Order: sequence, then C-alpha cells, then structure tokens
Amino acid sequence: MVNSPLFQMFARSPFMPMQEHIAKAQACAAELVPFFNAVIAEDWEKASEYQQRVVTLEHEADEIKRKIRQNLPSSLFLPVPRSDLLELLRMQDKIANKAKDIAGLILGRQMTIPNALQQGLIEFLDTALQTTEQAKTALNELDELVTSGFRGHEIDLVERLLTELDRLENETDGCERKLRSTLFTIERDLYPVDVMFLYQIITWIGDLANRSQQVGSRLQLLLAR
Repeated sequence: MVNSPLFQMFARSPFMPMQEHIAKAQACAAELVPFFNAVIAEDWEKASEYQQRVVTLEHEADEIKRKIRQNLPSSLFLPVPRSDLLELLRMQDKIANKAKDIAGLILGRQMTIPNALQQGLIEFLDTALQTTEQAKTALNELDELVTSGFRGHEIDLVERLLTELDRLENETDGCERKLRSTLFTIERDLYPVDVMFLYQIITWIGDLANRSQQVGSRLQLLLAR
C-alpha cells in the first residue's frame, strides 16, 4: 500500500485526493442545470443524456471514495486524524448521491415542472450549487493550511470562505421557503401525487446546500484541532 500512487499522493498532500473527490461531486451536481433545462423543455431524450452524465460522475466519485478508503494512511502519517478525513469524505459523497437521486426521480417519473415554479426552481438550484461550489473552494485551500501548520493568514482565509458558505446555505433556505410557498398556492390544481414528488424534489435540492454546509462544519472541526 505504501507504494500505491494514492498513498504517495497523500504523502505529498493529504487533501489532494479529497479535493479530487469533492470536485467530482460538484461536477455531478452541476449537471443538474442542463438536466433541469431539458426537463422544463420536456425534452426527455436530452434529459436522459444529462441524467446519465450525473450517474457516470457519481460512479466516478464513488471510485475515488473507494480508493481513498483503501489507501488512506494511518493518523500517524497525517496532519489530522484519519477518522476526521473519512467523515469529511462521507459528507462530500452525499452531494453526488443527492444529485443522482434528484435526476433519477425526475426522469423516472418524467415529472413536469409547473410554469409557476420554473423560474423559482432554477434560481433555487443556482443558489444551492453556489453553496456546493463554495464548499469545494474552501476544501481546495487546505493544502496551504497544511503548509502553514494550520496557523496564520490561511486560517483567516478559510474561515472567511466558511462564513460565506453559511451565508449561501441560509440564502438557499430562503429560496426553498419561497418555492414551497409558491407550490402551496397552486397545489390544488395539480394531481396530489405530483405535488408530493415536487415537494420531495425541492427538499432534495435544499439537501445539496445542507450537505455542503456539513462539509464546511467538518472543515471547521479540522481547523479547531
């Protein structure tokens, strides 16, 4: 195991494989933008193509996760506890998983998005994806934190990034409340089962931001150690 490429990568930068994983998870979530555009246009052939892209990227993220778990050195060779990195990895993985769930449910049911929800849903998704991107940006600074010994200017920089992450997650919550309110005003005109699944999709898009904030919370724990 010591001679494996991933182990050597950890030896050079204990966060490099983690950064690769969250980049893949973020790419997976970002595919929801063209996917939803296709869904709104009711172009199910295109939607299927983008859903498959989501699935492929989620599988690639899973493969990175598997290799990290197999090759992650013991805490003796890491600047932070191994268990903390594994928990951070688990949080990151939920972003990709949730993106796959969203695309799978919508495509599987060929869900149509009511006109009254379309603009608000795209804005909601955009804000949620800003949150996932911010989590990735914060994690990408951790190489410098290791170099600095978790002290000085880099700590301040990452703390600012995490503060902005919290702000974006709160903004996503506001978008979610607004979208739910809009759905409530039109739900009597829709089939009850469609309403149920629309609420589910809204919840899951919000979960993208929630999972990203959880990544930030785990990073803060690393900074505090």
